[in-house]
Amino acid sequence: MKLFNPYTPGAGFPPSYLAGRDEVINDAEQTIMYVQKGIVQRSKIYYGLRGVGKTVLLNRIEEYADDNWVMYEHIEVSEDDTFKAIMATAIQKLITQMSLKAEIKQLATKAASVLKAFQLKYTQGDVEYSFNLGNVNPAYGTADTGQFENDLKEIMVQVGMLAKKTDNMICFFIDEVQYLKQEELTALLTALHRINQKQLPILVFAAGLPKIAKLAGDSKSYAERLFEYVEIGSLEYEDAKKALVEPAMNQDVTFTQEAIDYIVKVTEGYPYFIQEYGKQVWKVMHDKEINLDCAKKAESAFLVNLDESFFKVRYDRATKMEKDFMFAMVKCGDLPCTISQVAIGMKRDAKSIAPLRSQLIHKGFIYSTSYGEIDFTVPQFDEYLKRINPNLIIEENDML
Repeated sequence: MKLFNPYTPGAGFPPSYLAGRDEVINDAEQTIMYVQKGIVQRSKIYYGLRGVGKTVLLNRIEEYADDNWVMYEHIEVSEDDTFKAIMATAIQKLITQMSLKAEIKQLATKAASVLKAFQLKYTQGDVEYSFNLGNVNPAYGTADTGQFENDLKEIMVQVGMLAKKTDNMICFFIDEVQYLKQEELTALLTALHRINQKQLPILVFAAGLPKIAKLAGDSKSYAERLFEYVEIGSLEYEDAKKALVEPAMNQDVTFTQEAIDYIVKVTEGYPYFIQEYGKQVWKVMHDKEINLDCAKKAESAFLVNLDESFFKVRYDRATKMEKDFMFAMVKCGDLPCTISQVAIGMKRDAKSIAPLRSQLIHKGFIYSTSYGEIDFTVPQFDEYLKRINPNLIIEENDML
């Protein structure tokens, strides 16, 4: 029988074996079950570095929601998307599905009319309406005030009331949530606050980079009570081992202990890296066994593929000055580092490079690990920068 490669590196690609996330998934499933029983629960924000499997996690919880008759919409935010229009479309789909019940036609019509006003305000009227409710006039003066914080709250409450009346539950799965503008994040928090007060069956499961917890806190003081913030990190050794070994077992392919130790050390337990290394080492195995020699032989291909896809696609989005800033971070030695250290590496004043720091945080290249310190959002990005700039001089750690 011909062997097939079971490793799946890719943006949001589900692995053959999802290791180390059972506790998080079980908690999410329990949260959904509680809300289905009418018990208010906090929504979830999963945060962590690139490549730790946040999107995979969202998709797995989404599968559970789908299997348990939960209505849901998946939203991926980007720097260029208009969140307002995306939410309008998502809510329209939900109202349309719920409006099929004749006994709640009056409530559905009210929700649809509020949404229509919302859409006309935030999508320039470029939408089609198909509510199966006949002619629906916009409810002017409700969710079209131009204050997005008020308007999103109004339409979310209407759809929540409709869901409650029809014995439905709604989940919004929001990926790359850190790209929400401050106004949009504040509006989402305000809407959730009101939804919880009215005990409406709506949950948000969101995923983003580490900076999201601070952004939410800056938006609303009660943000920490609306969301449970769950850090998603690299895998512990045993889970990293399972992520590597389990996909191969179905085809009777084995790893030696030395090979496992080597790969886990190189990948540092990051799920994406494990998938990429697994894919490359699979190509050089001997007689259905992957030993230390195979692991070492596959390392160069592993790094080349990371460099040409995972790292380069991000690096190419940076401007020349932003790249200089990141190279200066690497010159600091061990990370995280301070902006003062970066300024010395760039031979610039700390104040003059502060805008670059803000730009890189906004773009998702770096994040603030603690007050005054920064690090890369992409694991091992510093090693990549060293590989593409081998002449970079790394300063001693006590440079200040």
